Amino acid sequence: MWGAAVIRDSLAAPVNVTIKTLKSNSAVVTWDIPEGDLVIGFAITQQKKDVRMLRFIQEVNTTTRSCALWDLEEETDYIVHVQSISMSGPMSQHSEPLRFRTPKESETQASKSKDEVTMEEVGAQLRAGEFIIIVVVLIMWAGVIALFCRQYDIIKDNEPNTNKDKAKTSSECSTPEHPTGGLLRSKV
Repeated sequence: MWGAAVIRDSLAAPVNVTIKTLKSNSAVVTWDIPEGDLVIGFAITQQKKDVRMLRFIQEVNTTTRSCALWDLEEETDYIVHVQSISMSGPMSQHSEPLRFRTPKESETQASKSKDEVTMEEVGAQLRAGEFIIIVVVLIMWAGVIALFCRQYDIIKDNEPNTNKDKAKTSSECSTPEHPTGGLLRSKV
């Protein structure tokens, strides 16, 4: 059998629905499941107060009891409902509505502890790190190009047929076997 699990025809609605980590543009909703319910997922309905549009979030194959709400507007009232999803498919009734209001951005910043890092600060740190990496790579490429040019000049200076050799007259390059200037000279 299922041990301590109580088998019912329908799931009970989630309980103790609360908001944690409330910010001006995000929040985390948490809840509990009544003992004995065999739940494989959840569905969350998020709605701005006095607006008909809904955001519906559904997760299955999870045992998590929390969900991040994102892209919220500051100083806005929201209503959230949570439903449980069973293995057989039907959902529970909606939880009791949870009403909350997002704070102003300035209130969120003022309440932030000095050790807390925001996503904007992390983004600025990443941009600074990316800039340093780009500068280092450009300096390395400049070094490689300079080294190549130096080696190319050395190789070019060591070639036997340089411009100095071409400036010599044909009599300087002639041999007894080839009085007109060697094997590679053409007759003009």
